[in-house]
Amino acid sequence: MQDYAFKRQGKVFQVSKEKPSGHVALIGFMGTGKSTVSRELAARLNCSAIDVDAEIVRRECASIPDIFASRGESEFRAAETAALADVIERTEPLVIATGGGAVLAERNRKLMLEGSFVVALKADPEQIIARVSQDPDRPLLQGDVAGRVYKLLEDRKHAYDFAHLAIDTTHLTVQEVVDLIEQGLKQRF
Repeated sequence: MQDYAFKRQGKVFQVSKEKPSGHVALIGFMGTGKSTVSRELAARLNCSAIDVDAEIVRRECASIPDIFASRGESEFRAAETAALADVIERTEPLVIATGGGAVLAERNRKLMLEGSFVVALKADPEQIIARVSQDPDRPLLQGDVAGRVYKLLEDRKHAYDFAHLAIDTTHLTVQEVVDLIEQGLKQRF
């Protein structure tokens, strides 16, 4: 199958033609809109939305900041992989919102590529900072939020490149993002 691109509002969106299952997995840096878009997209597609971070909290009976503080990032990442694997294995179609760092583990990338249509949501650093600066539940952003965002974005600049579709959400409404994902899904199948 050949890759292709489509254009909307003067922007080009790249789509690859690898075969996914009935799930849609949203990936991207924190503050790019994964949780909000997942709920709207699920409503549009008439399926359920699952937030992997919420699933981790439910399974671990602890908040994400508490898991980071008491067990460390490596234990959190292990819990993230377990939760993602369980969600991807479900048979009913789902829209899955992943945590921003879920893409760091090769196993997670493989799970998503084999079990879903992967959409990377991106945004300008200033927009991300504005969206996340007041959120105390982001353990990786303690201290200098802007400095941490720029550092993490640099560290992860190619981490989301494996997605079937990439969308910059900076200047788009949630509905416009959902429209673009739906268009990508239709062109794909």
